[in-house]
Amino acid sequence: MKENELKFGEDYYFNKDGFMVFTAAYHLKRGYCCQSGCRHCPYGFTGASAAKAKAPDPDDEP
Repeated sequence: MKENELKFGEDYYFNKDGFMVFTAAYHLKRGYCCQSGCRHCPYGFTGASAAKAKAPDPDDEP
């Protein structure tokens, strides 16, 4: 087995719709957050945090 080869059950699994889902262990091995809102993000980034970061401040005037 190659060093970079993904391991089923450890690095990823398939959800009920057949999509590959990366585990928190995989993300930690990768070593950084891609800021895509991954389901098992160990870095605390979520889709909600991305939307909040991009939402305009209502107190700012154009």
